[in-house]
Amino acid sequence: MYQRILVGVDNSEASRAALAHAVALAAAQRAQLRAVHVAEEIPGGLFDYPSTVIADVRRAAEEEGDRVLARAQDAARQAGVDVETRLLRIVSPYPRIARLLVNEAQDWAADLIVLGTHGRRGIDRLLLGSVAEGVSRLATVPVLLVRQPPAKSAAKSVGLRDLPLIPD
Repeated sequence: MYQRILVGVDNSEASRAALAHAVALAAAQRAQLRAVHVAEEIPGGLFDYPSTVIADVRRAAEEEGDRVLARAQDAARQAGVDVETRLLRIVSPYPRIARLLVNEAQDWAADLIVLGTHGRRGIDRLLLGSVAEGVSRLATVPVLLVRQPPAKSAAKSVGLRDLPLIPD
């Protein structure tokens, strides 16, 4: 049914739950998996910081993204899933993260997008917004939203006890 599954990853419990679902689904469908992380960076000139500080912040964001992607890749490979990773960079408020993820899914010809969601409601949702909600509005392919589990282990809550998750 699905041949190319794109999963957005960061360092959150919701993301770990989404990765667990995406890996399990990719294994069951014998699908390719692409794990994507968006590194948010401070655009140069936005703040009155020396360019070396901005470069350090950008480098740190990219290094953290690389670590997140490496852990996602390890988890997928341990489950026998064909996986590749991609680090995307966002330097300004536009394009938004949701648009970057949808564009990546379209460019890669994904037929499913999997994302974690924190399940925020009320004022939190209004103030913080939701990448998952934005992707679900913009995407032209199905979007599977995986809610952040209430328990510590995302694997236990989704029934994937044997799948290694990205450690904290």
